[in-house]
Amino acid sequence: MDLRIFTEPQQGAAYDTLLAVAKATEDLGFDAFFRSDHYRAMGEADGLPGPTDAWVTLAGLARETSRIKLGTLMTAATFRLPGVLAIQVAQVDQMSGGRVEFGLGAGWYEAEHTAYGIPFPKDKFARLEEQLQVITGLWSTPDGKTFDYDGKFYRLKDSPALPKPAQAKIPVLIGGMGAKRTPELAARYADEFNVPFASLEDTARQFGRVRDAVRAAGRAADDMVYSNALVTAVGKDDAEVARRAAAIGYDVDELKRNGLGGTPAEVVEKIGRFAEHGATRFYLQILDPHDLDHLELIASRVSSQLG
Repeated sequence: MDLRIFTEPQQGAAYDTLLAVAKATEDLGFDAFFRSDHYRAMGEADGLPGPTDAWVTLAGLARETSRIKLGTLMTAATFRLPGVLAIQVAQVDQMSGGRVEFGLGAGWYEAEHTAYGIPFPKDKFARLEEQLQVITGLWSTPDGKTFDYDGKFYRLKDSPALPKPAQAKIPVLIGGMGAKRTPELAARYADEFNVPFASLEDTARQFGRVRDAVRAAGRAADDMVYSNALVTAVGKDDAEVARRAAAIGYDVDELKRNGLGGTPAEVVEKIGRFAEHGATRFYLQILDPHDLDHLELIASRVSSQLG
């Protein structure tokens, strides 16, 4: 069972804060450090000191860590041209010695696009599909060959398709709750499918759709890693759970219903119920990146029980 630490820096976190979280992630034995790809805070957060770029952050962490996987949930396809993004991700993979995993999504938060002058197209899903075709095509082009692509949104001619990642194949993550197009896209391109912030029932339904799509694409259903992302607040007792829930603006009952909230025993039990539906990897959304004691408690009292 993989437990991964997942941060939301747009809510307020400088690079040094993220570095401290990533180093704790590595030291405490977690599998990976992931971050969101957003440029504006959501809800009531002021977002100070301001946004950090996902791939600039991961480039820095690539040189400051040695073991953990590094990636995004999810890189927004609206933010970067696919050729440029392929270069950036491949470079970070080289800088990390082959530890990058690449989550790509369509992009959805219009306010951050408006705030920073980024176009927010209507046909985002079709662009996402073309980006996946271009990026994976560039990475898989043999050395000495060139890559061409003539799509509706992107056109590449005689690309040297360089640099190459350190890994022979960077794992690709796709996620979401779309009933048809999302599972089909995942079946064609993804190594992992992630269900974000969903109930047990919705998780089971979506995993089933993806398994069906994977089989229809000629792959074995278990050829995909199935994962969940869930907001997390663990405490050694009810008082500590309440304190951590309040610090991130959540009600304890809501956390217990819709996330991983509670004592270590309660959280282990909840993870087990998701595992019954096929989840083997969990992204623990940590909304207070300054509370490193939280990570230590999860490592010592939750991870230790999962084996």
